[in-house]
Amino acid sequence: MADAGLRPALVVTCAVIVDAAGRVLAALRPRGKSLGGKWEFPGGKLEAGESAAEALKRELHEELSIVASVGPALAVVSYAYEEFSIELHPFLVEIVEGIPHPHEHEELRWVTMAEAETLDWAAADVPVLDELRERLNLAVDQRLPSR
Repeated sequence: MADAGLRPALVVTCAVIVDAAGRVLAALRPRGKSLGGKWEFPGGKLEAGESAAEALKRELHEELSIVASVGPALAVVSYAYEEFSIELHPFLVEIVEGIPHPHEHEELRWVTMAEAETLDWAAADVPVLDELRERLNLAVDQRLPSR
């Protein structure tokens, strides 16, 4: 694992998409690929000259066949896997057009936060899930009447 820190981190971006029912879109990485069989938030690598938001819009169109509106950024996650390191730039995203189809993933699944807790997430995505849980709890708390 020591070598992973010496390699430059892959800079990637991901989409946290929450539907009207409060479910989040989870994507299953294909078996046989890096981190195969792990769940993740959809996204991908930045290309030269792209911002994280631009890359995310492109990746979501390529991988899910959707047009997306990229919203607020969440906390950047740096994680060193055994074989590589990543710098993950997550964003809250809204689908503007289309229905997600898994062109690059084995499966897509809309899950409640309770269901999300039971999935085997890629390690770098876990802090994103944690932040989403905190944000959703805060949003619910803000809707409660004052006492």
